[in-house]
Amino acid sequence: MKPLIVLLVSFVIALITTKLITDQFDIALSGRIAMASMLVFTAIAHFALTKGMIMMMPDFIPFKKAMVYFTGFVEIAAAVGLLIPDLQVFTGWLLILFFMLLLPANINAAIRHIDFEKGTFEGPGTNYLWFRVPLQILFILWTYFAAIRF
Repeated sequence: MKPLIVLLVSFVIALITTKLITDQFDIALSGRIAMASMLVFTAIAHFALTKGMIMMMPDFIPFKKAMVYFTGFVEIAAAVGLLIPDLQVFTGWLLILFFMLLLPANINAAIRHIDFEKGTFEGPGTNYLWFRVPLQILFILWTYFAAIRF
């Protein structure tokens, strides 16, 4: 829920700011700024909530701690790439792939009742997927329309 709030609030702020600066609404740029803001926000969780993030990962994934840190750095790199015009389309496609690859970890976390913020097995369970799967689809569509089909 927090990433969605960051995404939407950042979008509104970016939309208003682009209107004030350029005298027109730049929806695509505002969308990229919002996605970049959300990615930085979620990347911080990879470094601050590492234990819970490790718990989310399916058992077959090796080097879990390194993978959590790596994906945090990927999110930061994607945030930067979305804001560089020559890289935004390439970054957008890679980010869509990244979002698809993250879904199994979210499904695994829901099945195992992982609360990644607390690092416990007291999470909301599979009901969480009714929110998380559509959210993941929103992130994919948002990226497509803001970075690729702008």
